[in-house]
Amino acid sequence: MKKKRPASHSRKAGLPPGTLVHVGEIHSAATTLTAFSYDAEHLSEKRLSADRFDPTGLALHAHTWLDVRGLRDAALLGSLGKHYRLHPLILEDILNTQQRSKIEDYGEVLFCVMRLYAWDAASQSLESDQICLVIGGDFVLSFQERSTGVFEPVRERLRAAGTPLRRKPIDHLVHALIDSVVDRYFLVIDSLDAAAEPVEEAVLSHPTPAVLRTITGLRREVQTLRRAITPLRDVLMTLNRADTRFFSDEVRPYLRDVLDHTMHIQEALESQRDVLGGALEIYLSSVSNRLNLEVRILAVLTTLFLPASLIAGIFGMNFQDMPWRDISDGFWLAIGLMASTATVLAAIFWRRKWLKADAPD
Repeated sequence: MKKKRPASHSRKAGLPPGTLVHVGEIHSAATTLTAFSYDAEHLSEKRLSADRFDPTGLALHAHTWLDVRGLRDAALLGSLGKHYRLHPLILEDILNTQQRSKIEDYGEVLFCVMRLYAWDAASQSLESDQICLVIGGDFVLSFQERSTGVFEPVRERLRAAGTPLRRKPIDHLVHALIDSVVDRYFLVIDSLDAAAEPVEEAVLSHPTPAVLRTITGLRREVQTLRRAITPLRDVLMTLNRADTRFFSDEVRPYLRDVLDHTMHIQEALESQRDVLGGALEIYLSSVSNRLNLEVRILAVLTTLFLPASLIAGIFGMNFQDMPWRDISDGFWLAIGLMASTATVLAAIFWRRKWLKADAPD
């Protein structure tokens, strides 16, 4: 399947830093916003559109979470940046959807970028999205390229009356959002395992070029995940070392637990890489072994006809005195000698099991 080519970084060539230009593939036609304002007793949820958005009326309660889906509206991001006093480089990075995971401290806010992956079973490939979090003292802004559903469990927890998440500070909500992104990697790994299982069986029973393409495709996707999980692990390590401006000591054990999840993901990806590498070696060995068998059969056939060629060559020499030339049955004697020699060689090859395809060398 041919993938769409994302917008090039050359669109920003020559522009000053902080210029709001979207870089990447546009996944959604419109920008939608969902605002949660909550405390232990109250919850306000609003679904807003970009043309009717007013950030001044969002903070009705102690904590606010604004989830933005769709990044093609640069003017909307500009108004959000003015309202929350965000650095222009934050807005520029949000619109550049081809970034690796990272964490940056801008003083009053903490800016976090993460890669989100999902497995497309139809194309047997990964789909990638960028998740950005802007973490303030009493608010969180999340930005997604499209509606992925990754934060839906967190929304359900907020909607439930009396949930501990609504009684906790905003850093617990940040943990829940990050944990939801990391948990998606486990779903992708399970999908990769399911896709690799029939390949392991096919490479032993019937290795074909299609199996080779599947192996190389899966190895490429595993390598993509390995490149993504390493910076994400570094982000979580940085969050665990961050000062108490954004994360209290109460939430740090939960952040360490998410960091431990990334370790497990990295180990699982290493295991998948080894399994696919072994499958590739088995495929190459099977193809090489099949080629050796075919060459051996050709060599046996050549050897069987070699005595006949030798005898025919000898009797074809231009001499006057040649044995069996003057005998009426000389032709049939030569043919019989050729046939008997080939039969003796075939019997020897059969006894040594050189004519069986599954025989050892």
